[in-house]
Amino acid sequence: MSGIAAGSLIFVCLMALLALRVPIGIAMFAMGSGGHFLLSGAEWAPLLSTWKHVAWARLSNYDLIVIPMFLLMGQFATHGGLSQALFRFVAAFMGHLRGGIAMASIGACAGFGAICGSSLATAATMGQVALPELRRYGYAGSLATGALAAGGTLGIMIPPSVPLVIYAILTQESIGKLFMAAVLPGLIAMVGYMIVVRIIVRLKPEAGPAGPVVPWPERLKALAQVAPVLGVFLVVIVGIYGGWANPTEAAAIGAAACGVLAVATGGMRLKGIVESALGTAQATAMIFLVLLGADMLNTALALSQMPVELAAWVQASGLTPMVVMVAILVIYILLGCVMDSLAMILLTIPIFYPVVMGLEFHGLTASDKSIWFGILALMVVEIGLVHPPVGMNVFIINRLAKDVPLVETFKGVMPFLASDLLRIVLLLAVPSISLVLVRSFSG
Repeated sequence: MSGIAAGSLIFVCLMALLALRVPIGIAMFAMGSGGHFLLSGAEWAPLLSTWKHVAWARLSNYDLIVIPMFLLMGQFATHGGLSQALFRFVAAFMGHLRGGIAMASIGACAGFGAICGSSLATAATMGQVALPELRRYGYAGSLATGALAAGGTLGIMIPPSVPLVIYAILTQESIGKLFMAAVLPGLIAMVGYMIVVRIIVRLKPEAGPAGPVVPWPERLKALAQVAPVLGVFLVVIVGIYGGWANPTEAAAIGAAACGVLAVATGGMRLKGIVESALGTAQATAMIFLVLLGADMLNTALALSQMPVELAAWVQASGLTPMVVMVAILVIYILLGCVMDSLAMILLTIPIFYPVVMGLEFHGLTASDKSIWFGILALMVVEIGLVHPPVGMNVFIINRLAKDVPLVETFKGVMPFLASDLLRIVLLLAVPSISLVLVRSFSG
């Protein structure tokens, strides 16, 4: 049996387990173990040895500490009410425009994503804060829920981003460079969503009425309240890329700073601290289990030689590199219909990454190509969070807006998906968008 055939069989069985609603971490571990057992001659000794080495190699990795630190930072921000300060700040400057409250919600999602790193947490938290205001000013249900669901995806697009950390660990890439590369695409995503809102309210003015004009003294007060949150973001990102703190140290500083801010502003007490710790522990355990399952699956795929054979086949196929890249991105979009973002990253990067690195794109160096592909993959994974039929962000927002039918929410996100596709085409054509900051700070 060829490597591609063996790897394909493992994936078919994996998809069958997922269809039976087996948790993704357990399904990957089971299929990785089964594949390893068969490919190593149906002997137990190699499998048992691999279990021991894979678990130790993954869970003793110092770089993984950055994940619970960023999760804890997001938990503190969520339970400490920092999201409300962000929303008030952006709404003070944009709320008086037609569609301004929806644009403020998107801006606040971007700000919250800068201290959270999770799209689901961003959507859930900002939905609770912004949805009552959107409904109070009479926004159409489709626009209100669509803007919040799309804005929630900025939680993983604006650094720090947990999926980017996972990508960096899988590919041995620099976390700091990936964070820096995500800044401009993240800002473009935010601006693109705001433009979508403006187009919608231009075509249908009643969908997004203007709010009241906020006096300048109140605007400055809102700015003063949000300044510490922006400071945390700058400390984390500049600290990582400036070289005075590694990602783990910067994440620990950010988590501590968010905790102090949450307590100092009066938004979090002992109960909030306990809930933040429990939430971080649960999310970390889930991610680590999925990582362990992915490592086991990747070990089986390595034995099958599927990634190597697939990369060689693509190089010999005569397909242009851009056609291959577009095909990979389309596969991501299709997987996003049935799979969550973390599972997609863990399942596909070990297969697609060698293929991409073996092709030539715009004369990019290996490091630039690795960073560029990571940002592209992140943006397509982000689409899966709002793409039917799964669209986890859509379900989260729709659960908060019980008076809005789910179909209306999916209709509401469609214009934002068009913005996402345009942004992907732009980044495909102009890789320097994601590399300019990396190159500038690298000197």
